[in-house]
Amino acid sequence: MRFDPWNPDFVAFPYGVYSELRRDAPVSFFEPTGQWLVSRHADVNALLRDRRLGRSYLEVATHEEFGRQPEPEFQEPFWRISRAGMLDVEPPVHTRLRRLVSKAFTPRMVESLRPRVRAIAEGLVGAFVEKGGGDLIAEVAEPLPVTVIAEMLGIPEQDRHLLRPWSADMCGMYELNPSLQAQHAAVRAASEFADYLKDLARSRKAAPGDDLISALAQIDELTEDELAGTCVLLLNAGHEATVNVTGNGWRALLRNPGELARLREDRSLLPTAIEELMRWDTPLQLFERWVLEDIEIHGVRIPRGVEVALLFGSANHDPEVFDDPERLDVGRADNPHISFGAGIHFCLGAPLARIELMESFGALLDRTSKLELVSEPEWKPGYVIRGLRSLDLSVAG
Repeated sequence: MRFDPWNPDFVAFPYGVYSELRRDAPVSFFEPTGQWLVSRHADVNALLRDRRLGRSYLEVATHEEFGRQPEPEFQEPFWRISRAGMLDVEPPVHTRLRRLVSKAFTPRMVESLRPRVRAIAEGLVGAFVEKGGGDLIAEVAEPLPVTVIAEMLGIPEQDRHLLRPWSADMCGMYELNPSLQAQHAAVRAASEFADYLKDLARSRKAAPGDDLISALAQIDELTEDELAGTCVLLLNAGHEATVNVTGNGWRALLRNPGELARLREDRSLLPTAIEELMRWDTPLQLFERWVLEDIEIHGVRIPRGVEVALLFGSANHDPEVFDDPERLDVGRADNPHISFGAGIHFCLGAPLARIELMESFGALLDRTSKLELVSEPEWKPGYVIRGLRSLDLSVAG
């Protein structure tokens, strides 16, 4: 098999191909997307921190100066909102937005959410166990982070069912060479999502509550697009990874029953287990960067104006960094995985994601004596954001 992000077999298990890339071609050109694939941990980690690369080039050049075609006009609503959030911009805009939003994600504030996260997790898991199981992703993994971030933002409960479909459609644009249908779905979702958030922000500016949208609406430095883009990013990034770590992680534990038993017997391993599950089956497999100045990696010159694809899943299985990387080890102490990224774009919500994962995994371990797969799970078609369609389990309390 070769690197083929549209092949279901590759999506199901890309790690064998990664091993070959790290050994034989740590920097290689992938013609179908016009990107340079970077597969070793040291290189991925260094490039994430290298300011000669960026998530966007529009701060330093036009599309034409970079030899790129502007995005099709119909995509404008998507990119207007996406580039109004901090993920797809660079300093100084990124610095300003992250400084403003970071005030809501201080360690003390995030830790203060733990009792509420625990209560939500215990409620979802309790209902799941009481009926003997079901689809863990639809019934526990998805509602937990959506509820948490929606409560933080102040999204009314009756509207929260809109969030997951909007998020899923928007994230489709970040796959490699998305289909025209996926592009239109992403644009439609971005427009509806942004309009909804702007309307909500206007009402909160007039009558603020104790929530993040109310706080952001009072900041004159933020434009309406920036407020909406920030909230979209928090909602999308705030649950896509958590959902997929939960699904991928429980699949991993059920395929490694010795490690699951070890975790049941010693609950103090839960923090290292969460880190290991993020490493072992990485939810975000690839992260892109534009080359803003010529660089050279292992003697390969990569010129300004092209894009590199940093293979997080490969980096997290690099034997130069991880002892016996193909082995799941819930007690792995030395675990510098890069599932949350690195550098200025390091995931702002990482502490909250860790709390959500700790509480949901802990609740399921506490409430069950036995979990079994009802059917072999299938992977969703996406490769960049990689997760299961469902995870059907039977459980015993």
